[in-house]
Amino acid sequence: MRIDRKRRQPVTVLLKALGWTSERITERFGFSEIMMSTLEKDNTAGTDEALLDIYRKLRPGEPPTKESAQTLLENLFFKEKRYDLARVGRYKVNKKLGLNTNHPITTTTLTEEDVVATIEYLVRLHEGQATMTVPGGVEVPVETDDIDHFGNRRLRTVGELIQNQIRVGMSRMERVVRERMTTQDVEAITPQTLINIRPVVAAIKEFFGTSQLSQFMDQNNPLSGLTHKRRLSALGPGGLSRERAGLEVRDVHPSHYGRMCPIETPEGPNIGLIGSLSVYARVNPFGFIETPYRKVIDGLVTDEIHYLTADEEDRHVVAQANSPIDAEGRFVEPRVLVRRKAGEVEYVASSEVDYMDVSPRQMVSVATAMIPFLEHDDANRALMGANMQRQAVPLVRSEAPLVGTGMELRAAIDAGDVVVAEKSGVIEEVSADYITVMADDGTRHTYRMRKFARSNHGTCANQSPIVDAGERVEAGQVIADGPCTQNGEMALGKNLLVAIMPWEGHNYEDAIILSNRLVEEDILTSIHIEEHEIDARDTKLGAEEITRDIPNVSDEVLADLDERGIVRIGAEVRDGDILVGKVTPKGRRS
Repeated sequence: MRIDRKRRQPVTVLLKALGWTSERITERFGFSEIMMSTLEKDNTAGTDEALLDIYRKLRPGEPPTKESAQTLLENLFFKEKRYDLARVGRYKVNKKLGLNTNHPITTTTLTEEDVVATIEYLVRLHEGQATMTVPGGVEVPVETDDIDHFGNRRLRTVGELIQNQIRVGMSRMERVVRERMTTQDVEAITPQTLINIRPVVAAIKEFFGTSQLSQFMDQNNPLSGLTHKRRLSALGPGGLSRERAGLEVRDVHPSHYGRMCPIETPEGPNIGLIGSLSVYARVNPFGFIETPYRKVIDGLVTDEIHYLTADEEDRHVVAQANSPIDAEGRFVEPRVLVRRKAGEVEYVASSEVDYMDVSPRQMVSVATAMIPFLEHDDANRALMGANMQRQAVPLVRSEAPLVGTGMELRAAIDAGDVVVAEKSGVIEEVSADYITVMADDGTRHTYRMRKFARSNHGTCANQSPIVDAGERVEAGQVIADGPCTQNGEMALGKNLLVAIMPWEGHNYEDAIILSNRLVEEDILTSIHIEEHEIDARDTKLGAEEITRDIPNVSDEVLADLDERGIVRIGAEVRDGDILVGKVTPKGRRS
């Protein structure tokens, strides 16, 4: 074994350093020839010598003492200040080694028992044994882990990433406080003079300003924003780099089912490294993705919902959502198509089924679930369709699809670009700018519309009421449309009647639409808003000035500028037109 990636040592040296005698090692590991031969070759006499041997390997060149060696080993693994498994690390160690009864989830350092159980697990794995019984009588399977399985991959959510940055900032702040405590007078010291919060603020600002995972929100349309918020990335600090990531990491894994969409992923070098959370998936406190299943008891499908992580799901037999069931909820067929561990699919008796999918769309993401008749599409084209929906710009008049999938309403509400009634009541007043609702409990609530605002991508975010005065609304009902929505439903495009004409194969999978009407009637017209800023600075040669008097420019070019030199509201401009006149003082040429 290696400690801290230094020179190799017999594993028995570590056991002896932890206070184990040769007799005790023989008693626990007598089943293994490898351990017995290692013990024979190990020349260290006792605990003290083992500690000194480890110290020499870890700190070559430093004179070893028993106390310093003991402190070094304790600091490496057993001190909370220096070593932290975190709750999720303790949870995984307990689960893997069957130590649930011995160590509560709050023990976030390693213990002697963890080290010994790990050594035994590895020895039994090397010898090809299938199970291992830990002290306490718990039998655990002995197997190698699949690094790409979602039972072994977890999400680090936004809160955890910011927490890590704050921890870095706090440790820097602690260093400053300690230095000031030694240099300043104890009598005159105050918290204000002692504590400087700049390192914490700087760490947080650095995260939001420069981190690869801090991104400008995609606001092209409501779906693109919703998808961006549900994105999963294997890149970034602590993750992979796209150059080093192999095919195995990018592949679709059976444990992705119901957790990460197998279809929605970028087409370029990031393919498979960036994914999207499935429709019904949620993240548990440890960061593992869970997906819901209906509990099945003796062939009867109940309405009881259980959320399972990927490794919990591996222990169960799961039927698909469209397995036929009768009015009572029992499987119609005596044998049901199910999936087991590692994605194996087979028919089993209905009494053997443990769970059933909650919905056929459970495995895909929101964008993919909005593609009608997805099951008839080629996977590559479905990927392109899911990604291209995010590129749709809000049109002047949105039109809900004639053929939908039932996701449109929920997606529009969850995207947050429509206005939703907080309480049930009656519409009291409606205008283009606001809606007033008199709630059933007697309170009055005014909802302000967002009018022609610019999104991050320059598209027009405009909200307009879809209710009338005197109309009754229920809590949660959409009362105003946003961009790309009609009557509260997501409406990304237009229902066009298209005649397809092959052109000697040139338009295979890549056609164009020719229509004069679409242009003349502004059917596919969208509004884009751009903001331009200009600064008037004080230079060494004098102040810059915003003015209409620009030298060597004709009056025709300046016709749309007002007396201040700023373009008037309502003027129609083309590329190259002057929007603001500014003169800058220049030095005289010698």
